[in-house]
Amino acid sequence: MKYKIGIDVGGTFTDFFLVSDKGDFIMHKTLSTPKDSSEGFITGLKEIAEILNLLECDFIDNIDTIVHGTTVSTNALLTMGGAKTALITTKGFRDALEMRRGIREERYDNHYKNVIPLVPRYLRYTVDERIDAEGTILSDLDTKELDIIIKDLKEQEVKAAAVCFMNSYLNNENEKTATEYLREALPDVFISSSYEVLPSVRFYERVSTTVVNAYIGVVVDSYLKSLLGKLDDLNFKGKLMIMQSNGGVVTPDVARKIATVTVLSGPAAAPIAGAYYADLLGYDNCITMDMGGTSFDASLVVNKQCVTSTDADIDRYRVALPTLDIITIGAGGGSIGWVDKGGLLQMGPKSAGSLPGPISYDRGGEKPTCTDADLLLGYLDPDYFAGGKYPLNKNKTIDITEKELGKSLGLNSQEAAAGMYRVINMNMAQGVRQVSVERGYDPREFLMICAGGAGSIHAGEICRELEIPMFVVPSVAPIFCAAGMLLGDLKHDYVRSYMTKFSGLVKTEFLELYKNMKEEAIETLIEEGINEDKIQYIPSLDLRYVGQYHEVPLEISMDDIYAFNLDGIKNAFHNEHNRQFGYELKDEGTELEVINIRLRAIGITEKPHSLTGNIDVGADSLNDALKGRRKAYVPEIDQMKEVPVYNGDILKSNFKIEGPSIIEQVNTTVFLGESYNCETGIGGAFIVYNKELMPDGVNSIVNKKESVII
Repeated sequence: MKYKIGIDVGGTFTDFFLVSDKGDFIMHKTLSTPKDSSEGFITGLKEIAEILNLLECDFIDNIDTIVHGTTVSTNALLTMGGAKTALITTKGFRDALEMRRGIREERYDNHYKNVIPLVPRYLRYTVDERIDAEGTILSDLDTKELDIIIKDLKEQEVKAAAVCFMNSYLNNENEKTATEYLREALPDVFISSSYEVLPSVRFYERVSTTVVNAYIGVVVDSYLKSLLGKLDDLNFKGKLMIMQSNGGVVTPDVARKIATVTVLSGPAAAPIAGAYYADLLGYDNCITMDMGGTSFDASLVVNKQCVTSTDADIDRYRVALPTLDIITIGAGGGSIGWVDKGGLLQMGPKSAGSLPGPISYDRGGEKPTCTDADLLLGYLDPDYFAGGKYPLNKNKTIDITEKELGKSLGLNSQEAAAGMYRVINMNMAQGVRQVSVERGYDPREFLMICAGGAGSIHAGEICRELEIPMFVVPSVAPIFCAAGMLLGDLKHDYVRSYMTKFSGLVKTEFLELYKNMKEEAIETLIEEGINEDKIQYIPSLDLRYVGQYHEVPLEISMDDIYAFNLDGIKNAFHNEHNRQFGYELKDEGTELEVINIRLRAIGITEKPHSLTGNIDVGADSLNDALKGRRKAYVPEIDQMKEVPVYNGDILKSNFKIEGPSIIEQVNTTVFLGESYNCETGIGGAFIVYNKELMPDGVNSIVNKKESVII
């Protein structure tokens, strides 16, 4: 028997999703090991071998593919834990990292402070080279200047260096010469060059992305080297793939060279899985919410495609590579409750993590968290958390919550917990608004896919706030990203800056640029083991009205490119601009301007036959699944109420459960408020709908015949 495994390293837990070639699957969690994520990775593999009653060597020998999502690069940025990095750039542009694009992010904030550059000023070096806006070399690079810089880099014990010259996206000769010279002179220094990382217009975006790549490159390289070493020790002979921020996968070699492709490695798998499950219900559009132990991620799927962006900011550091449009906020099970100077209750963004963790974990945590609130509100059984693997200390939680929050707010522990619950739900609802309303989409028209161990306790209130009629808790919700990783294809993004008025597009030049990117993609994907007939291409253009500051990415078809269908492209741009901003300038005859042309190449990989399981066995009646009753907080009435508790792990399909009630599983808990009913699907999926907004229940689903299989 052969296995494929998705592994997602989170801030609190490392999630595993194993699928056999027969379609059987196992979900598994183990505590993350922040000091070295690879330790938790290997520990989890050994634990799964025990679950399967296999010898470790036999299990490892039968693993065909591992797809891994990692937070190593993200954490390096968020904690300022990257390598000591230098920047080498064109004379006169030393301070570009501080100047950014010349516009403050918060224009009306009198307390605004600029972001601290990843490279301090004393490690920013300039050389007297210059290329003009047409790509003509005005001043050649003098390697003698590099010799002086190299000497200083050695003295400063720099571990990484970024090279980014003005206008090098038009002509990389000087930058390429500098990069090769530095790599030869400094073999132990990680050299990141803009022509390799992001060969496109806009100097700040290019220099910032290149610097981020250098800063985290050493950390990512070290981690992957350590992980590959540990896998070699286990005699692993299968394929290891790394999840990218764009929703695709790459080989470890690519990830070690262009580390920035992994800055959203873990969360990127959620919308991939969301699109899969939404499609089973007949939905083209969905919102994916993933509530983990440390953070809350929200993302959008529109017309079965995950929404992407090229202007991502990770803790205010610009990464201009294509990434899935994911909003991340500090709202997870470990988010700490606190009272601000104005006496208002706040939740997060600081998290208790896995160590010391929430108070209830009884590992030294002394600050009330979201998990603690869920326990006090009756949503969690202290003796059945993670199936009883991690018993929770309720008495200690009551005492410390009342001491830390209750006294300040004039509330008892239960009332404080209810406040924490409401605040964090509002925070997460705002996160969903950011990724939907602020992008020109109405969340009420979307299906919500709920993921994460804690997500389904809070999803009802988030949906009620946003008037979303239905949410689905898939069978793999507790390890959603790990499951989504097995659905990822090899993806590579290519960009060429081609700045011209739309009317000035030259067909031969236009087609030649796409031809060159396509040839580069084919060469790369064939090297990665993909046959040419398994490659798909998604072209796009960055367009704007002449005089605008920001451009609009517009996906087009290869047919439009080959046919040079300018009228069709122009009309599509007007429509997209109107959708995003509420107006278009078609009737005014305003000229369009091309900034970049892009190509995404997708190498289709072999995937599991199903992520839904093959068996539907369990309780013959709803009453057989009833575990008992306990008091739980019902937000619609703002009171504790005795509600039924069902064993979700034995519920078969086609059961109907009325709220308020609790559905309890080993790895997650679903809470139904008074506003909700639930219908069950095969494999433990739950379709939860608002009784007022969907009086006909799941009968109103577009594609009901498929709904039972999720």
